[in-house]
Amino acid sequence: MAMVWASPAAAHEVAPAIADMRLAGGALEFEVRLNLEPLLAGVDLAAVTDTNLSPQAAQYDALRALAPGLLEERFRAFWPTMAKGIHIKAQGLDLPIELTEVSVLPNKDLSIVRPATLRFRVKWPAAATTVDLGWAPEFGPLVVRQLGVESPYDGYLEKGATTGPVKVGGGDQASALQTFVHYIPIGFDHIVPKGLDHILFVLGLFFMSTRMGPLLWQISAFTVAHTITLALASLGYVSIPAQIVEPLIAASIVVVAIENIYSQKLSRWRIAVVFGFGLLHGLGFASVLAEFGLPANAFFSALIGFNVGVELGQLAVIATAFMLTAHWFGDKPWYRRRIATPASVLIAAIGAWWFVERVFL
Repeated sequence: MAMVWASPAAAHEVAPAIADMRLAGGALEFEVRLNLEPLLAGVDLAAVTDTNLSPQAAQYDALRALAPGLLEERFRAFWPTMAKGIHIKAQGLDLPIELTEVSVLPNKDLSIVRPATLRFRVKWPAAATTVDLGWAPEFGPLVVRQLGVESPYDGYLEKGATTGPVKVGGGDQASALQTFVHYIPIGFDHIVPKGLDHILFVLGLFFMSTRMGPLLWQISAFTVAHTITLALASLGYVSIPAQIVEPLIAASIVVVAIENIYSQKLSRWRIAVVFGFGLLHGLGFASVLAEFGLPANAFFSALIGFNVGVELGQLAVIATAFMLTAHWFGDKPWYRRRIATPASVLIAAIGAWWFVERVFL
């Protein structure tokens, strides 16, 4: 079973649903914790990482204002549609799904996601030994955790992936090496394409100088810092609400971009500032892991794999920016005036808007 560091996601973020699967009393039961509003609004959670960017953003916000009972009623009417996107197979054969309960908590804070719990089950054939769970891509990523067995399955599904055959009696627990490899693309995916705020921060570091030395100093400080807070937060030693962390991450983007505009070279205090902002970004990375936890049997393997994926994502951003700009124009006398400064102005403007949005909207 996964270890979880709890931190509520901001209201606009797309968080994975978490499904606990248990065989009991002749039925395979599922308890899913998720955000119902984007499903009811018709948001394609495979296409967006922020509900504010969806064409259905207004419908999503309107649904978030509904009382729990009304939202539950809306979902029961929607359930037949959703059930068509959930496939539970025993030995390769689809089983009919029965909704047993849906419950929604009161929405006391509109700045964070409102959690809901969905329970459904299938009658389990006595002779069947494996289950294969499929989850429609438009429902967003899904964490599947098997309960009540030895060596339980623990998986992360997205883009229409399925679990593949999982033994209902247990025995499909991933090894430490398999977990490490599995979490690398999860970390990479959090940067490219989902981590636009982290991408802009890294680009802010890149546009400070075309020289490799200053860039490596900044990236090294950023990497060390976010690794520290990612580890501490994932282990439960640090817990700061997303309502505080997210605006500060936006502010960090503004600061590094503005310095690019007014400073001609890397200042000593810049490294310290980048390190401090790296601590904040590490908390942002940890919020991703908090949404679905880390497997207890391979906690550090998963943590290291995720962090490796994050670093690969950052390097991919820097390599792409270099090939598009500095590789061709970095030695031109107009590079800073025509490319680095305008890019930094744009980055600062986006960061400033995000700060306002995350604090006041």
